[in-house]
Order: sequence, then structure tokens, then C-alpha cells
Amino acid sequence: MNDLIALSPEVAQAREAGQPVVALESTIITHGMPYPQNLEVAQQVEATLRDAGVAPATIAVMDGRIRVGLDADMLEALASTPSDKVMKLSRADLAACLATGRTGATTVAATMICADLAGIRTFATGGIGGVHRGAETSFDISADLYELARTPVTVVAAGAKAILDLPKTLELLETLGVPVIAFGQDQLPAFWSRESGLAAPLRMDDPAQIAASARIRRQLGLEGGQLVVNPIPETAEIARAEMIPVVEQALAEAEARGIAAKAVTPFLLQRIFELTGGRSLDANIALVLNNARLAARIATAMTAQDRDGAPGRG
Repeated sequence: MNDLIALSPEVAQAREAGQPVVALESTIITHGMPYPQNLEVAQQVEATLRDAGVAPATIAVMDGRIRVGLDADMLEALASTPSDKVMKLSRADLAACLATGRTGATTVAATMICADLAGIRTFATGGIGGVHRGAETSFDISADLYELARTPVTVVAAGAKAILDLPKTLELLETLGVPVIAFGQDQLPAFWSRESGLAAPLRMDDPAQIAASARIRRQLGLEGGQLVVNPIPETAEIARAEMIPVVEQALAEAEARGIAAKAVTPFLLQRIFELTGGRSLDANIALVLNNARLAARIATAMTAQDRDGAPGRG
């Protein structure tokens, strides 16, 4: 194991025993919601995985090492640190954060890198980054998409956030050769909404098939991971017809105020929170928990297939 990586006792024990582990990102804790709600949600997600017999591996950079799995004190410390004191880490920032000894929270891309280094093949998150609207002039495209094309981790998300250009995001994922697998439906979900109006390239209804697909990709020597898009539970969704006007209003306000670059997404998410009366955050929490449950099933199937030594096309 790389000496820059420190596994928590829980994760180390699970890895040693051949038990399933699911990676979790940390930017949702540091930049996604205020303290102490962020801590409570992080604890809920970890408890959801443990209840499914899976070890949670929340990943962050702390004290000069990549922490794969955080104990209670570390989780509390990370959640209570002001967001402007925590680096938001992607592929470009990870080494610099370690070199300077700063605290860093991992995005989807950085979490994939760290999970792969630790031998973890399944990762649950909320939503991935994607192609921003106006990217044809701004070139604002998330590194998450390129990481999916190069790092062999199965990422379970509720799609890309609806503030993004979803057709272009899907097109780029196809160009990069990333399998986009909708779980249990034919449409691509759109984060807060179960439907986006876009057909999903692939559909699977069985976590064992998703696990087998990852295994077969390795056998074929194909680079990269898989994106599993898991629709938000019906009881928690904000329907597409309701969300589209909200997103359009938030985007128009951002443009009118001259908000650009890295400031855009935080502004939009805050404005959508206000325009939906807080329902967008409730939906976000529900979908993260739902993704953790599915990731647990996929990781458990991967572990079983490893023991059987078969693709497990069940």
C-alpha cells in the first residue's frame, strides 16, 4: 500500500477479510451543506452502508495523507472546518494538497483516484459534474467525465446535476467510452428528477449484472470505470416540469449578476434551494442515501463474484 494512503481500521479489516467496501466523497460534507447538517448526513450515509454489511470509506486528505475511511473524530473535524479552509480536490490539486499539508475534500474525480489506489471499486455519490451550459465558449467541463474514462471505479450517482448541459454531458461520456447504465429505467435521471427526457445508453435492473460488467471490462483490458445513474426515489423527487423553470430562473440570475467560473455552481445550488423552499436539499439527501444503498448491493455482488471467480451474469 502506498505510504501516502492511510486506511481506517474498519476499512483495513474489511479489505483483509475480503468484505465489500464503498468509497464516499468528502466535498459533499465540506462544500455541500452547513454544519452540523453535513455531519448528520455523512453519518447517515455511513450507517446506511454498514446496515447493508458494507464498510464505508469516506475519503479526504488530512495531516499529509489520503485518509480512506474517517473515524468519528476525523469526520467531526472535517465537517466543522469552514469550507474556505478546505481545498476542493480534483486530479490537478491532489498532489499539491498532500505536499503542502493542507486539508482537502475530494470531488468525484479525486475520490475515484484515491479509491482505486486503495483497491476499492465502488463509489457512491450524489451527482457527477459535467459539461456546463455555454461550454462551447467557456470550455467549462468537469474533470469527473475524464476520470470516468481512465479510472476503473463504478460510480453510482443520480445523474449529472440538472444545472448542467445534460445532452452535451451524455455526448461527451459516449465519446470518452464511458458506460452510462441507468438502473431500473430507460431514461437518464436528472439528479432532483427521475427523468431528463434523454434516453439512457444502457439499462440494467440487477446489481449483479452491473458488477459483472465491471469485471468483464477488466478482463477485456478496457480502461475506465462505469457510471451507474440511479433515479431518486419517487417520494423525494422534484418533477422535471417543476425543476426546469427553477433552473432556468437561477441560470438567468447568475448571468445577470455576472457570476462566472467556479462561483456559478455554488450560486445556482443556493438559489435553487431558495426557490424550492429547501426541497432541493431534502431531495439531495434522499438521493445520496438511495445511491449508497445501490452501491452497497453492487459492491456486495462484486465481492461474491470475486470469491466465485466467475463473471456472474445473473
